[in-house]
Amino acid sequence: MLDTVRTRLTLWYVGVLALALVVFSAGVYLLLARNLHLRMDESLRLSSESVAISLVRERAEGESEAEAAHSTVNEVHLLNQAMAIFDADGRLIEEKTTPGNDHARLPYMDQIPTDDLRLFTAPGAMGEDKEGQRVAVRRIKISETDTPYLIVVSQPLKSITQELDVLEHVFLVAVPLALLLAGLGGFFLTRKSLAPVITMAEEARQIGAENLEQRLPIANPRDELGQLAATFNQLLSRLDASFNLQRQFMADASHELRTPLSVMRTTTQVTLEKPHREEGEYRDALAIINDQTRRLARIVDDMFTLARADTGRRPLNMTSFYLDELIGETVRAAGVLAGRKSVTVEAGESAESLYYGDEDLMRQMLLNLLDNAIRHTPPGGVVRVSLKQNDSTCEVMIADTGEGIPAEAQSHIFERFYRADKARSRSDTIARGNGADNQGGGAGLGLSIALWVAEAHGGTINLVRSDRTGAVFGVTLPLK
Repeated sequence: MLDTVRTRLTLWYVGVLALALVVFSAGVYLLLARNLHLRMDESLRLSSESVAISLVRERAEGESEAEAAHSTVNEVHLLNQAMAIFDADGRLIEEKTTPGNDHARLPYMDQIPTDDLRLFTAPGAMGEDKEGQRVAVRRIKISETDTPYLIVVSQPLKSITQELDVLEHVFLVAVPLALLLAGLGGFFLTRKSLAPVITMAEEARQIGAENLEQRLPIANPRDELGQLAATFNQLLSRLDASFNLQRQFMADASHELRTPLSVMRTTTQVTLEKPHREEGEYRDALAIINDQTRRLARIVDDMFTLARADTGRRPLNMTSFYLDELIGETVRAAGVLAGRKSVTVEAGESAESLYYGDEDLMRQMLLNLLDNAIRHTPPGGVVRVSLKQNDSTCEVMIADTGEGIPAEAQSHIFERFYRADKARSRSDTIARGNGADNQGGGAGLGLSIALWVAEAHGGTINLVRSDRTGAVFGVTLPLK
């Protein structure tokens, strides 16, 4: 039961409310008790002054001590208070009890001040209420020759105790009742508030890899639960896109791997149809198989590179090197492959450019871009590479004189396994399977890897221009 958020929220709400009510009740109880005692003390003080004034007046009129005390007791009316007048030796002269027959008791003589009022609490005597009474005592002198009198006024504490008991009983009933109502209300409110969460949980439980396009319902997009559902839907969208990308990746990879495998299987089947063949025929078959295995190895290496990049398991080995020298090295390496196709690769003049990055990955990026440019440049064409360094970036431009990239394909060229010349690539593969050179004809992963390398270094690759005169790719890299 305590495992549910609804129950825990209710208990927290009731607990906090209980603490607040207990503190409030205790504060009210103590404040009321203090005010009641202060009010009683003030009433006893005023009553003792009234008795003293009345006694002084009666004695001044010439009445005897007993008559003056009797008149004073009868004239002064005190509500629920007892009064008594004692002589200097503590002998009772006159008294008046409360309606409950409570007597005003005289304290010890040494505890009575000479000319001031003293208030104290007297414990309950045998047969009286256990709460006791509050007593005010004072000593007065009528004249210098007259003996002093002791005036005692008391009031039972029972009235205060009764009021506090009533308040205590009210709190003992009201606080648990308030907590019960608050608990029930809190449980209902939390249940109603968390109902969308339960609905989202049920909907999310039904979502799997086969229906990632399904989304959670959003009751109120402006509250926290609506934002949570929207965030979860965004996560589902990213997962759906990732799953679709993986499915497409697997389908394209299978398709790309099937072609060289089919060529190799066909070559071996044709070669083995006759029991005996000439040595040249066997060498041609092995050459075809060798070309296709190299193609397979390149596809697998590219797929492995992208897989490690996607999982973040391809760390960058950052070192300092000269980018202009790396460009010259890759241009010379690409020139060997371009010479077989009668394509010229040129590198423009550039100043020294010290760069900090992964040299191996940068070499692979440049070779992929050059290989792409060479494959799309007809015999007799030219591929030019230039380097320009600014204050914060360096830009590498690779331009070819090929047929350009169709407009409908320009937004897809960095997608994996995408090729704008799929029909020609297929025919090239078949031709190479019949003995042609197989250094070109990629699987559509070169530009994807090049883009990942640039982004891993904080840069990017863009198609700057593409028309009938050729295509220009620009690589922008930040200097660190």
